[in-house]
Formats: sequence, structure tokens, C-alpha cells
Amino acid sequence: MATSPTSNALYINGKWRTGTHTITNINPSDISETIGEYAQADESHVQQAIAAARCAQPEWARVPMERKQAILQSIGDELIARCDELGSLLSREEGKPFAEGRGEIYRSGQFFHYFAAEVLRQMGDIADSVRPGVKIEVTREAVGVVVIISPWNFPTATAAWKIAPALAFGNSVIWKPANLTPASAVALTEIIHRHGLPAGTFNLVLGRGDSVGDALVNSADIDAVSFTGSVPTGRKVAAATAPNFVRCQLEMGSKNALVIADDADLDIAIEATIAGSFSSAGQKCTASSRLLVMDSVYDEYVEKLVQRMQTLRVGHALQEGVFMGPVVDDKQLASNLDWVQKAKQQGAEIALGGVRLDMPNDGYYMAPTLLLGTQNDWEINQEEIFAPVASVIRISDDIEEAIAITNATRFGLTGGIITQSLGNSALFKELAEVGCVMVNLATAGTDYHVPFGGRKSSSYGPREQGQYAKEFYTLVKTAYQRAY
Repeated sequence: MATSPTSNALYINGKWRTGTHTITNINPSDISETIGEYAQADESHVQQAIAAARCAQPEWARVPMERKQAILQSIGDELIARCDELGSLLSREEGKPFAEGRGEIYRSGQFFHYFAAEVLRQMGDIADSVRPGVKIEVTREAVGVVVIISPWNFPTATAAWKIAPALAFGNSVIWKPANLTPASAVALTEIIHRHGLPAGTFNLVLGRGDSVGDALVNSADIDAVSFTGSVPTGRKVAAATAPNFVRCQLEMGSKNALVIADDADLDIAIEATIAGSFSSAGQKCTASSRLLVMDSVYDEYVEKLVQRMQTLRVGHALQEGVFMGPVVDDKQLASNLDWVQKAKQQGAEIALGGVRLDMPNDGYYMAPTLLLGTQNDWEINQEEIFAPVASVIRISDDIEEAIAITNATRFGLTGGIITQSLGNSALFKELAEVGCVMVNLATAGTDYHVPFGGRKSSSYGPREQGQYAKEFYTLVKTAYQRAY
């Protein structure tokens, strides 16, 4: 058994534990740097975590609300106070520039602050019955044991927006983060450990999805699973939880469109494209991977976009002035380059990028890439590739065509339009088959106090974030009482 997080261990029932073996965590900005060795769990650790969470949950649910609020608030306080330190760690292991890594840690603290306040806003409803003399109370209670499976692209923020509401509403948590970003997971767990939760309320099990993840989602002793990841894995989670009637929340893939209308302010359009398509190396579910450009502004937009892309600095995540770091690992880089070649073979023109970059530090660097001459039904425009690659689709000056093409995908997470027309924006907001609509903004970038989620194959189950989070993390109870 490990006694401290310095051994990069598992965390079960309030104690740090050794795993069956370790994996090596490599810095994608400089693959000669090892960040650390991180413990891996097996099925026995999973069963221990489930038992601990099951035992602890009733105790945590009964903790007075002001105490719960203070614990979540203090976790948020520490995250924000340490955002430089932990942001640097996050950037080293995931590859996003330090400004983004720091911002992610800060935002994670805000999630805990928000849901600390939600602890004190848990209100019910009172109604009269149709029967004389009977009163009705409608209240919410914790679901129970919640499994959280989070991705590598936002290793702290995505976990935080799941963990914070789960704890706020009285649930116990078992967290399985992505194996590509274990350092950030251990760091967040170390913070949570020191802020007074009853042992077993929060547990960390690091490991592979096909072993640790499968053992978790197939268990009949859990009550809910919140998952963010790919569509194929999401389908497996849904299939595994259904026989046990375990509630399921899935955030999965996307193929988001940004429409550049014929009346667009092109300066706004270019900056929205840069932020939406290439920040975080395009490794975000809200990225603008399809650029739908109306014919009358097409040439000018493409010319300006190429010029702006040429100014983007790619480099080590911790170097000052870097806009885009490496992609997360060698497999992701190889997949990205393969997708570019597939598009080229189908007839796409590579206006810029499409290659691996040679840098002073040996890392997984890819040039920001722009593809021209693509069609919406091409595979490159229908499958999520998670890369700094944007495809331009030339369309007519017709808002209805733009909306139809926006919707012509199995996904529906975010969609955006750059326009100066109230009519265009109103129609797009009404008819775009997405969960989040952006007008004159990048498709990437959402707030923590409002619901987040998509439609079709992008999402399944209740929304995340804001007050809508209670729809997943709580159960409704209706109580009748004869009053007289």
C-alpha cells in the first residue's frame, strides 16, 4: 500500500494504493522527457473501489449542507491558487499551450465553486393533492454510486464538471480517467483527498478502458455512469449499463460546422475559425472541423485565413508565445496524417499544412492544416478526427442550404454562424440540429453555469453543467402525507 500520492498510486477508500504495474507518462512536446510512472488497477481494485463507494455514500449524503459546501469550495480554492503549477503539469502531459493548461485548471476550480453554491440551492416543491387534506412534497436525492470516465483532451476540466456535481448532490464517486493523462488525475485526487471527504466517498482507479473501464460499467453495484469519449466506446457503455438499469450519460463525437455567411465580418470570421479549429490542436469535441463558406465571400475568406494561419506558432507547450502545441501521442499524429492523405486522394487540395513538423524538441508536432475543395459527404467531413485540420466546403449564398449542410451529419454538438443579419442568426438558432449554437463566436468555448450537450450521436442522456446537472445526479422523490 502506498502512503502518499508521490508514488503516483491509485486512491481507494481514503488511502493511496499500489497497482499491479505501472505505465510511463511521456511529454508529447519532448518525448525524451518522462513525466512519471503511474499505477494501473485491475478488477480487484475496481471491486474494492465499488465496495468503498457503496459503504461511504450514505454517510456523505448525510453530511450537513454547509460542510459539503465548504469542502467543495475549498477544493475550488486550491485549484485556482495552484493554476500555474498544475496548468504547467497538464500542458506537459497533454500538449496544450500553458495558457490553455492554466485556464483549464482555473476553470476547474470554478466548477467546484459553482457546485459548492448549488449545495445550498437544493430546493424542493410543495403541492396540494387532488385529495382533500393531503399534502405533497417533491424532493431530490442522490443517485448513489457514480462512475465517471473522463477523456484526455480536457483531463481536469471534464473530470471536474462531473465530479463536482456528483459530490454536491450527495453521491460517492469512482473516477477512471484516460490513461494518457494520469498526472493530472493524481494531482486532482491529491487535492480532493486533503479536503475532508469521508473515506470511500471519492476513489481513483487508473487503468485501461478494456479492463478497468469494462469492470466498472458492467457492475450491477453502481448506480450511474457519466462518460465522455468516442462514439464506439459510448455505445459499449450504453450496452453494458442497460441490463443492470444503471443510468447513463454519454458525451461523444462531433463534426461541428461554422458557417461564414455572405454578410459576415471577415475579421470576426477569421478569429472565430482560428480559435475554433486550431486551439488545443483541434483536439476538442467543440472544434470547427467543417467550414461552410458562402460563395460571394469564399475567395477573400480563404486568402485571409491562410495568411492568418501562417502566423500561428507551433512549439513546445511551455514555450512563451506558442499558439499550438503537439498532438497528444504518436498514434493520434499518425491517424491525423492518414486522414489528410485520404482527403487528398479523394480530391481535396491541401492549402496549408498536412505534415509533421520537425522541431528542436522531438515531439508529436503537426502543422495546422486547411483542406479546400471538399464535399460534405466525404468521410473527412463526416467522421470526427480530433486534429488541427479544417475542411472548407463552398456553398451558395443561401442560409437554408447552409443550415441543411450543417445538419447533414450524424452528430449534433455545436454549430456556429458568422453573420450580421438578425434573420440569418434567428433561423440558424432555430433550425440547427445541435445542442449549442454560436453566433459570431467560435464553436469551441462554453460556460460552466449553463447546460452543455448535443443531439443525435453526440450525446445521450441528461445535459451536463449548470443546474441541469441535477437531472442526472439526483433522483426525484414524491411524498404524500395526510395533513388533517
